[in-house]
Amino acid sequence: MIETLKDSAIVIGRIVTIVPLLLFVTIFMGKRAIGELPIFDFLIILTLGAVVGADIADPSISHFPTAVAIVALGIFQRVIASWKISNRKLGRMITFEPTVVVKDGKILDENLRRIRYSIDNVLQMLRQKDVFDLNDVDTAIIEANGELSVFKMSHKNTVTLEDMGISKNTASLALPVIMEGTIYHDVLNQYNLNQTWLNQQLEMRNVKSINDVLFASVNNKLEFHISLKNEKVLNIPKVYH
Repeated sequence: MIETLKDSAIVIGRIVTIVPLLLFVTIFMGKRAIGELPIFDFLIILTLGAVVGADIADPSISHFPTAVAIVALGIFQRVIASWKISNRKLGRMITFEPTVVVKDGKILDENLRRIRYSIDNVLQMLRQKDVFDLNDVDTAIIEANGELSVFKMSHKNTVTLEDMGISKNTASLALPVIMEGTIYHDVLNQYNLNQTWLNQQLEMRNVKSINDVLFASVNNKLEFHISLKNEKVLNIPKVYH
């Protein structure tokens, strides 16, 4: 019992001393490490968590080396961050490159496969950006930290006070009718459409097989959008950090 109380007191004492130190080191590492978490900073945070967790959970571990490790990790991250700023080549080597996943409303499935994102991931991230129709997207980019940046078609940008004299098109909500070769008949029924209409849309676009379709959607204006597998899109921008 006495031994248990002693260990508990040690753990509480370690929490009281290590948390302020961890807070100080995190602030020292900089706002970027917490706000964006690129891959290198994520690994540093993960390592800090493992070191602190082991120190608090096991009273038999010497406390002072843990504090030294925390400070060393903070300094190491700060040095590497400075190198990344002064040496762009090094920065690209230890983090992910931004990847274009949508261009001119077309999903680039080859790029999605390379970064291991699914169509559902991209559609969800677009909805979080208030984009519900791929026809509205000029370019969408998965950034190095995993976030999605969206550049909308010029006529779909938010209207400003200066544009009050210009009529604004109402936003459209597009739902998937084909996902990787699978037809969603319930969406067709929702818009009072059928497979005959769908086949006509595919034929108009010279699509020979449903299996060639990566993604297709229809919005509330009955506008049909399609992205083919291995779509060849011209003028894909090369995006750097």
